[in-house]
Parts: sequence; C-alpha cells; structure tokens
Amino acid sequence: MSALNTDLYELTMAAGYFAAHKHHDVATFELSVRRLPATRNYLVAAGLQQAVEYLLNLRFTPEEIDYLRSLPHFRNAPTGFFEYLSKLRFTGDMFAVPEGSPIFPNEPIAIVRAPIIEAQLAETYLISTFAFQTSIASKAARCVHAAQGRTVVEFGSRRAHSPGAGILAGRAAYLAGCAGTSNAEAGMRYGIPVFGTAAHSWTMAFHDEEEAFLTLQRLLGESTVFLIDTYDTLDGARLAARLGKPLWGVRLDSGNLIKLSRQVRKILDDAGLHDAKIFATNDLDEYRLAEFAKEGAPLDAFGVGTQLATSADAPSLSAVYKLVELKRDGHIHYTAKYSLDKNTMPGAKQVYRYPDHDLLTLYTECNDETGDPGEPLLRPVVIQGGLLEPLPTLERSRAYAKQSIAALPKQLHDLESASLPYPVNISPKLLALSETRRQEFQLTRD
Repeated sequence: MSALNTDLYELTMAAGYFAAHKHHDVATFELSVRRLPATRNYLVAAGLQQAVEYLLNLRFTPEEIDYLRSLPHFRNAPTGFFEYLSKLRFTGDMFAVPEGSPIFPNEPIAIVRAPIIEAQLAETYLISTFAFQTSIASKAARCVHAAQGRTVVEFGSRRAHSPGAGILAGRAAYLAGCAGTSNAEAGMRYGIPVFGTAAHSWTMAFHDEEEAFLTLQRLLGESTVFLIDTYDTLDGARLAARLGKPLWGVRLDSGNLIKLSRQVRKILDDAGLHDAKIFATNDLDEYRLAEFAKEGAPLDAFGVGTQLATSADAPSLSAVYKLVELKRDGHIHYTAKYSLDKNTMPGAKQVYRYPDHDLLTLYTECNDETGDPGEPLLRPVVIQGGLLEPLPTLERSRAYAKQSIAALPKQLHDLESASLPYPVNISPKLLALSETRRQEFQLTRD
C-alpha cells in the first residue's frame, strides 16, 4: 500500500512539522466517531487488521518522493525533509478495541502515539479503513439480528463503491455475523465461506430453462441452487421439483417473496424435497428480513447486496482523528478542540465496559468503580513499531463479536432508535482535566 494514499494536507503538515523542528515531538491521536447515525443504536468496530498492516508497512518509495518534490506545495520544504521521508518507518504505538467490539460516540476505537509526522500521516488511511468496515459490520449485525437465525450472506460486491471496498465489505460483514460472502477474493484472502450459483443470463444463454438447469446441476451437484424466476417463478419451481436431487435449493429474486416462498415451498414439499432450501435476494435489508420473520415466510437464507455492501441508510460515519496529547522535551501538553459541536476532550483515554454502561477515563486511571473494575476495551496492539502479538484470527474476532453484541442491553437490538441511548459516563478526573484545560485556554485568549 502506498504512503501517498493520503490527503495532501497530511504531507504538507509533515513538511511544516519538519521545518519547525517539531518532528521529534511525540503526538497522541485518538480515532473515534462523534455521533451514531440516526438508525444505529451501536456500532461494531472493524478494520484493525488493515490498520496494522498499513502502519507496519508505512514507507515512501523513491518514485513517490520524486513526485512530492515536483509539487509546488513543497517548493520551500527543507531538503532534509525528503531524506527524512526516505527513511521513515512507523516507530510508535497503537492501542485499539478488539474487532467486533460494540462502540458508542466519542469512545476511542484506536489511539496512535508516535513522533508527530508518523502519527499525522496515518490519519487518512486509519479513518478510511476503520470507518468503512465499521459501517459495514454495524449494518451486517442488524441484518443478522433481523433474520432471527436464518442465514445471511453478503452479496454486494458489484454494488460496492470500488472493487477493493467489495472485498473489505465481505470481511466486515462476516466479522459481524454473516455466514459468508459472494466475493471470491475475500474468500481466499480471509478464509470466508463463499456463496453463489448462476445469474439470469445463465438461463437465457440456453435453448430452454430445463437445459440450463440440467447443465448447472451436472456442474454443481449437491451445491446446485436453481434461480427460478427468469421467466415464471412457479414454473421454474415445478421444473426444479421435477429434476430433483442433487439439489441444495432454489433462489427467488423478484416478486412478492412472502407469497411466492409459500407457493414454492409447497411445490418442493409435494415433490418430497423437504430439505431443499429457499434462498431470497432482491434488494433486501434488515427491515425486509424482519418482515419475513414476522410473517413466517418459509425463507431459509438471504443474500443481502447493495444495502449491506454500501451501508445504504448510513453510508458514512462522523469518524475523526484528533490530537489529545503532545510530548515535548519530556513534558506532556494536553490538547483539545473547543469549537461549537466539534469539541474534544484532552488526554489519552480508556473505556471500561460494564453490563449496562461504559465509563470513559484517562488512560492512566485504574478504575475501581463500585469495586468492579469493568473490562478495559483499549488494548496494546503495536508497540515501538512492532506487533505486540499476532492479531486474533477472523474466526476468533467473529466469535468475540457475536458474544459482545449479544451482551448488549436488549433495547439496543431494536431496528428503530432506542428511546434511551446507551450510557457512556465520564470519570471525574477526565472531566476535571477537560475543565482545567479549557480554563487555561481561555486565559490565553483574554
């Protein structure tokens, strides 16, 4: 991955820090989400693996440095700056919540502490990978919950915002509980189960539907799924029933899925194909899955595409990466932003989780609230530029996500906004530091 995959201003600030002899200052940045989308009661953190890979491989090639030299923005940059970039590696630390953790507004997903140029350059990539995968994982968790135990597969690569996004959408969706993905590269890269059979074009490419079905059945055997709605759904179901096994099931992709699923189920059952499954697609989302469950539609599995791979109802998050501490000449300076509606709190933080609330503290606090210290969510991942220990496998993170999401208060699982948001309390020490820093800032302005 290229170090130039960043915003220009990260690079111009880097040159400015170098020119001001600040490149030895150690900065602490926190990545968090300011607010939940209107349709979310919680988010599911995802993207840590890609963040770690980026930091461990952060470097500039000679060609990239030559490109920067050619830009007018760097005409006045010290010549030593480009030599500095040629040797740049990430030498700092990163702390993060485990992938699959439910998170809430203003709770750090990740903390980066490093020489300020290293920490600053990471901003764009880290926001991008954490925010995108967290968006998809959060949407997937809703779909899985709405399906009430039925299989949900991520089917949205063709509608994702780029080929690369399609791969990561498959990963994030699987992390949050989907059974697999349609994306073959995601399957190979991350060991995710892959699903898929044939499109309508397959059926139309043959002389008739029966020839298309028989050819597919010879190829796929017990994995055969007949797409039965190319011409007439019920006729397609009758043909599938007549051809019989080997057969996994049939797919419905249009029409009134509730009504059709009942009719198709009867056709299959009358032919003795009680084990044949009905797989539904067609612009599904969590609300439609909940409707199918409520109506008792005999649908066994769902392919959720566009709505999931783009998190269509909440396609972006208010993710931010803010400076909270600066260490210079051995002294720590606490920093915060005070602008209206975009204020931040100073100091590196920790999040302690309890059964019914979270507590946001300074990272240096040892919390012993009510004698129960709670679970600290932010954990060391990268220390002095090296991975502290191997990251959990995707399967392990998936199991952690399932357990952590299930432990949330019941009202947070509703598809509509909860009447009472999940409490995130702030420790007295953090509140005191924030108020002291605000007063100090105000004195400098008076």
